[in-house]
Amino acid sequence: MRTVDLIIKKRSGEALSKEEIEFLISNYVKGGIPDYQMAAFLMAVYFQGMSPLETAWLTEVMAGSGDMVDLSPVPGIKVDKHSTGGVADTTTLVLVPLVAAAGVMVAKMSGRGLGHTGGTIDKLESIPGFCTSLDREHFLRQVREIGLAVVGQSGNLVPADKKLYALRDVTATVDSIPLIASSIMSKKIAAGADAIVLDVKTGSGAFMKKKEDAILLAKAMVDIGRQMGRKTAAVISDMNEPLGLAIGNSLEVEEAIGVLQGRVRGRLRDLCVVLGSHMLYLTGRTKTVEEAAAMLDGLLESKAALNKFGDLIKAQGGNRAVLENTSLLPQARYQQVITSPQEGYLVIHDARLLGLAAMALGAGRETKDSIIDLSVGLKLHARTGDKLEKGQPLLTFFYNDKSRTAQAENLAQQAVKICQQPPKVRPLVYEKLF
Repeated sequence: MRTVDLIIKKRSGEALSKEEIEFLISNYVKGGIPDYQMAAFLMAVYFQGMSPLETAWLTEVMAGSGDMVDLSPVPGIKVDKHSTGGVADTTTLVLVPLVAAAGVMVAKMSGRGLGHTGGTIDKLESIPGFCTSLDREHFLRQVREIGLAVVGQSGNLVPADKKLYALRDVTATVDSIPLIASSIMSKKIAAGADAIVLDVKTGSGAFMKKKEDAILLAKAMVDIGRQMGRKTAAVISDMNEPLGLAIGNSLEVEEAIGVLQGRVRGRLRDLCVVLGSHMLYLTGRTKTVEEAAAMLDGLLESKAALNKFGDLIKAQGGNRAVLENTSLLPQARYQQVITSPQEGYLVIHDARLLGLAAMALGAGRETKDSIIDLSVGLKLHARTGDKLEKGQPLLTFFYNDKSRTAQAENLAQQAVKICQQPPKVRPLVYEKLF
């Protein structure tokens, strides 16, 4: 078997066998295939695509290229959730304790933020003392004992994806549905869950700008999950405006606590109930999605989910007192309020720019090695469609470095506009696949 022959085969639009895909990926990870040949193969896939079966095989081979998490010591069906990334997407911090409070085991591996999208691990590390690195035995024991754990991804989890993604990033082959789907699902499969719910974002703040592309990606990932024996569902949700009102690590933790306390309502809470209801349904905890949604609403109202979040914090070394006193979270030294320049209706037309504004203040990374400030970011005081008076607070910056605010303000001003007519408000959820 020769690499060049497989490149020609894919370039011609032919399907590869599982053995041929395994030959390519395993030899590339071992260093036996040079970057220039793999780049040619990726470009062939970009133009010719892959069949659902090829994509499932690619996912399986990538998942097996490194550590595979065995969750069998944990009883019951284990469920995981993945978001394709967005702005103020704080769902994991609400969703994991909420689902665990319903009696379903959640063993979750999460990542750090990069660019305008935030990372769950960074947010959790803004809780004083919270440890996101647990050894395997501690991880499994904690899930067995309290029903949930959230840790950073293992260094040897899906090394094939790390190599391939780095190459895709510099060869203009990132936005290929089969390559995106296999990248995401290989990590989910390697993480060991029996059931997976996918939150596929679409809009200005998402990777998939067009709803049609998001639906194609969701279908591809659901197909992969089913091919590999995982119960899988997908929700296509809106990211034309930030999901929550807070953008920035400790600020998002504070908002998540507010949701779990029952004080904060809106799109973040609503989406967590939608995603959580599918997680419960897939695991057989309820007979219908509607029954699951009602159960989750009750767990939020009773504060059972808040108490479960406290259990998670305590188990991983964090200060549980943040649930009663959020001032224990990292606090920025200064605040700057931006007001509405005129009377009218707010339209947030570019969520990505608001994420970049928080990043300009120091809340995000330009590269994976960038140092972030866990205390900074911004809070919105209104949503698309809200009526504002001239001079009414629009958003607040939280910062430690005054020199950063001018760029953040410029980005924020580009992200919003004030209209004289009420705008059409987009739905939170466009489609569900399960």
